[in-house]
Amino acid sequence: QVQLVESGGGLVQAGGSLRLSCAASGRTFSSYAMGWFRQAPGKERELVARIDGTGSSTYYAASAKGRFTISRDNAKNTVYLQMNSLKPEDTAVYYCAAARNFYARYNYWGQGTQVTVSS
Repeated sequence: QVQLVESGGGLVQAGGSLRLSCAASGRTFSSYAMGWFRQAPGKERELVARIDGTGSSTYYAASAKGRFTISRDNAKNTVYLQMNSLKPEDTAVYYCAAARNFYARYNYWGQGTQVTVSS
C-alpha cells in the first residue's frame, strides 16, 4: 500500500514557475514508477509525465515537453514536477500516482493539488 500527498500548487502568472512535490509513505518507494497527471474542469484526466523507480527513464506528454521536469529522490520518498513557462492552459488539479512498473496501471493516487495560471 502506498499513500501519496501532493503539495506545491498555487496561483502563478503566465510565464512563471512552480514545483510540485509528492511525498509517499512506505519502504518500497523506489520499486514504484511514479506519474503526474492533471485534470482541468470539463476535461478528462491526462498524463503529464512519468518516471521509473530509479529515475533513469522518463516520459513527457507533448504539452509538457521542454517546460516540465519530473524527478525523484528515493531517499526522501518524494517525486517532483518542476513546471516552467507556465501557461493558462496548464490550469488544472495535478495528481501524483504510483504504479508497479513504468508501463503498469496506476493504482495509487494522491488527493491532488490545484495549479492556477493567470494570464
